Amino acid sequence: MKLANALGKDESESYRRLLLAAILIVSCLSVSLIWISDPVLSRATMVTGVCLILWLTEVVPPYVPTFMLWALTPLLLVRFGDQFQLTRVLGWSANPVLALFLGGFALSVAARRYGIDSLIARLAVRLSRGSKLLLLILTATATASLSMWMSNIAAAAMMIAALHPMFHGVSRSDPFRRALLLGIALGANFGGIATPIGTGPNAIAIAAVSSKHAITFAAWMVFALPLALGLLTAGLVLVIARFRVRGKASELSELVVKAPGRGGWLVMTVFFLTVLAWLTEPLHGTSSAIVALITTSVLFASGLLKLDDLQQIDWSTLLLIAGGIGLGSLLEQSGVTKVAAASMPWQEIPQVTRLFTLCFASALLSALMSNTAAVTMLIPLAAGIDPAPSTAILIAIAASLGIPFVISTPPNAMIHGEGGITFSDLAMPGVMLMVLGCILVSTTGPFVLNLVGIP
Repeated sequence: MKLANALGKDESESYRRLLLAAILIVSCLSVSLIWISDPVLSRATMVTGVCLILWLTEVVPPYVPTFMLWALTPLLLVRFGDQFQLTRVLGWSANPVLALFLGGFALSVAARRYGIDSLIARLAVRLSRGSKLLLLILTATATASLSMWMSNIAAAAMMIAALHPMFHGVSRSDPFRRALLLGIALGANFGGIATPIGTGPNAIAIAAVSSKHAITFAAWMVFALPLALGLLTAGLVLVIARFRVRGKASELSELVVKAPGRGGWLVMTVFFLTVLAWLTEPLHGTSSAIVALITTSVLFASGLLKLDDLQQIDWSTLLLIAGGIGLGSLLEQSGVTKVAAASMPWQEIPQVTRLFTLCFASALLSALMSNTAAVTMLIPLAAGIDPAPSTAILIAIAASLGIPFVISTPPNAMIHGEGGITFSDLAMPGVMLMVLGCILVSTTGPFVLNLVGIP
């Protein structure tokens, strides 16, 4: 009976989303045809609107709008210029950042295959030696470390699985249990800020500014890693104060931590050599994308990854990022961004206010929808307002601040699914971190980025 009710609710929710998507698409097409006289702007707005609506409502898999973008753009716009030919349109999405993410996904699959991610999670629990405070800090830090290199969903899942033994027999309302779950969510959400491959918005931003300023792996981490650590620390302080985390966890089980096998040691060697090559890019001159392709080749050529492991790579996210990059190029090539930027006197608004508005919009939209879709929409529009590469980077970082609700991020939904987490548990630290983070990013971000050579 419960299963039937659940299936009925899922079907009802799907119908509501489908109806909402249909209404929005019809409205978008009507506005584009009636209110926009320029045929290029009108058709580009139609393509953009349809793709964004499908991404935001999630009525189709996230890679479907990318295919539609590639098909509809030349179909509707090719007569208005060679830049809308199919080969050019496909070329918009062929950005080196996709190769960088492919390497990151391949390393993530290898880590899961040989149990390295689980090893890190269990080590965090063992090293705490029963201290509640130390366990919370190590759990959040380990989750953030995993999230820097792999999906935040996988990072959160590993830590939750590692902590399940100590949750056995503990009330769902237990304050320390809730604090640990929140620590996992914070680590998963903020860890992705630290590296270019940590989350989709980072890739969209790097690709958007690549023609103006190439951002190296090391340059990104110089400014993003301290920020991620600062946000995680602030979040943990709020959690510790709210739940009064102290004392010993007497229910903490001793977990057996097995040493990795030969394959695990080889994967870790490849991982550390790859990260070293990424961080020393300015010295050897080989781009991070090429290093990522070499890493992927080594993992498969050596037999560490098999043909079946190709299915485990997150191709859906790669296509979503490719679509986001392509959509930004469509808005730029069609002139939509210039028209949108000229519709308001943005230049009369102080820079700090402009940046805060853009950053807060990015965080708020990301709290309510896909952060990649939100950034895909905002970065091209922001380019017409403030073309500085730093603006796109700050918008991408702000997207990772949209964490106050259960629906805001997959890790939030995962810890809520474990039970015991209330609305205020997420909203209280989430709203504070979102607002204060946006203020910090918008006021100090341009200065810090200029220090590392990003104008």
